Amino acid sequence: MTVGAGVVALGLLLPGTPATAAPSHTVKITIMASSDVHGNALNWDYYKNAEYDDSTHNDVGLAKISTMVSKIRADRGADHTLLFDSGDTLQGTPLDYYYAKVEPITSTGEIHPMAKAMNAIGYDAVTLGNHEFNYGLPLLGAWVTQMKAPVLGANAVSATTGQPAYQPYVIKTMKVKGEKPIKVGVLGLTNPGVAIWDKANVDGKLRFLDLVETAKKWVPVIRGLGADVVLVTAHAGDDGMSSYGSDLPVENAAAMVAEQVPGVDAVLFGHAHNEVPQRFVTNKVTGQQVLLTEPAKWGQRLSVVDFALAKERGKWTVTGKSSTTLNTNTVAEDPKIVALMKESHDKTVGYVNKVIAQSAQELSAAESPYKDTPILDYIQKVQTDLVGKALAGTADASLPVLSIAAPFSRTAVFPAGPVSVRDMAGLYVYDNTLLGVKLNGAQIKDFLEYSAKYFAQVAPGAPIDLATLTNAGGMPDYNYDQLSGVTYDIDISKPVGQRIVGLSYQGKPVTADQQFVVAINNYRQSGGGGFPHVSTAPVVYNAQVEIRQALIEYAAANGTIDPATFAEANWKLVRDGVPVFEK
Repeated sequence: MTVGAGVVALGLLLPGTPATAAPSHTVKITIMASSDVHGNALNWDYYKNAEYDDSTHNDVGLAKISTMVSKIRADRGADHTLLFDSGDTLQGTPLDYYYAKVEPITSTGEIHPMAKAMNAIGYDAVTLGNHEFNYGLPLLGAWVTQMKAPVLGANAVSATTGQPAYQPYVIKTMKVKGEKPIKVGVLGLTNPGVAIWDKANVDGKLRFLDLVETAKKWVPVIRGLGADVVLVTAHAGDDGMSSYGSDLPVENAAAMVAEQVPGVDAVLFGHAHNEVPQRFVTNKVTGQQVLLTEPAKWGQRLSVVDFALAKERGKWTVTGKSSTTLNTNTVAEDPKIVALMKESHDKTVGYVNKVIAQSAQELSAAESPYKDTPILDYIQKVQTDLVGKALAGTADASLPVLSIAAPFSRTAVFPAGPVSVRDMAGLYVYDNTLLGVKLNGAQIKDFLEYSAKYFAQVAPGAPIDLATLTNAGGMPDYNYDQLSGVTYDIDISKPVGQRIVGLSYQGKPVTADQQFVVAINNYRQSGGGGFPHVSTAPVVYNAQVEIRQALIEYAAANGTIDPATFAEANWKLVRDGVPVFEK
């Protein structure tokens, strides 16, 4: 779509007379919200080395958001609009990785490209997401100081004092021409899962409190300071569920805040990567309808919330609210943001296209969710070698070392010939670190049974439909762990919990009390995905080695990637002992 067509489309989605034309005692204000931008500054796919595109032709990036925001400000009047973000900015693309690890802003003093872009767009406040903590508190602290907008996180508190470690809220005064100023209070809430997912970075330093209880504390404070409108920006989904156990406060508590905390007009949320144009939840205390909206991910959508305000006895009261989400593929990138990002973008492109090794043949992850593939065996090999070498000379040196890996990306490929950093980053898309934990045979069997929930139950002889075989119960690919170092079958004709068959080590059945060391990533070891035993298992290795960087360094040191040196088909899907696939 051309720029002109995008503007026309945007205009059609945002009807209405300019607020200044309304009677003096009523006014309309517009709140815009992004979330889960995850390092997408430009509409670019660093893993494919091309403009971003997907099956539904979404676009990504803050440069697209900027164009849309500018258009809305022009249509509504800048004094009638505010712009917020609900978190997960500092991790997700090689751009973020580059400025955290290759040229870290903590060493260079450079302004983080995501801070540059957000400052240029003119955000009014941003909220901490869980991924803000991935690269440690010093990098997060540097970014916070570089941001012109306040960075909010009321429920992230000091582990020693219990006091907020980040700004809890902000009150924005909108000076609408010809009207009494409108005060909009914004409370920022981050995700309690940080305590698990980034334990190495925050343990003993920060605690993460319940979203509902924190909101109950701060919303009255914000109202008491004269806020006419109260918003919550929450890095939490809206389904009330958690990906971890009950030891921590609820992970996806956005709708719970709306339902249980009086005085909230709307919740702008993120974390779940869903598109929620408009949802109303009835507050149990007041009976008020609370508006919720979530703008998908990566800058693909912008939430736009309209509030109608009426003046009653000299005070503004919310009389109406509605929201929608706008698709950023209807507009062009803002040239100002593109120019601002050019240097950092070019550096990142140069880094990810650096050749590190030669592959003896093409290796694809396309079949990794349901077949043992060499490309995932490469991850297993590197992890096993690292942990095995580190255990040399220790009390656990004689124990067998196993390894887990999951199919993070079905599109990952090592081409025959030159393999780049980009290819490796496309295979291992998360910034996980490597640990080693001790498990016995019974625990490993439990772990594999839990992982095997990923498959639908299919009777012997029934046709296999690849579209429905995997992701049973909504279980994502990244929570399907495959284990190397042992052999086993997964019988998908059996019910969940009875699927692991023939679990053996070096040709002999694994016994319940047999001891192993398992190479595992920090997300899984800390409780991510809710797998049994691993979060309480003794840790025998934790050198904070980044797995993706280890893959890169291993490839560079060897110069070649040859599956003949690491590929080993040690698991397969079966039905009553009959393999589901020929190979």
